[in-house]
Amino acid sequence: MLDKNIFQHVHKEGFKEGEVYDAYKIFFGTLVSESRLKIINLLRKGELSVSEIVEILKLSQPTISHDLARLKKCGFVKAKTSKNFRHYSLNEKTINPLMGLIDAHMGEYCMHILNEIKGEKEQNGK
Repeated sequence: MLDKNIFQHVHKEGFKEGEVYDAYKIFFGTLVSESRLKIINLLRKGELSVSEIVEILKLSQPTISHDLARLKKCGFVKAKTSKNFRHYSLNEKTINPLMGLIDAHMGEYCMHILNEIKGEKEQNGK
């Protein structure tokens, strides 16, 4: 069952309740990419240009641009152009608070996963 807030939007736009799960998959799929997560965490500290993100993450400009396009499509980031540069910032209204909730959840419930991974690596001699 969908939350009443999202259900109102789905109904207003003429979608069936089941169709919203395609949007959920796209939204959560955005968070699957390590490079997109790194971009999100960089932008939590402030606005950056594409070239600054490329320099910090040591990834190619096409990779960063592709990731930023996906993040923008899903409303994770906002873009503004000044002179010849495009600067990106995190969506402060929704994504910044969401990332805070994710951090709190991970800190309380998911750190054991890292310990398990570390233990497996140590057992395998890596």
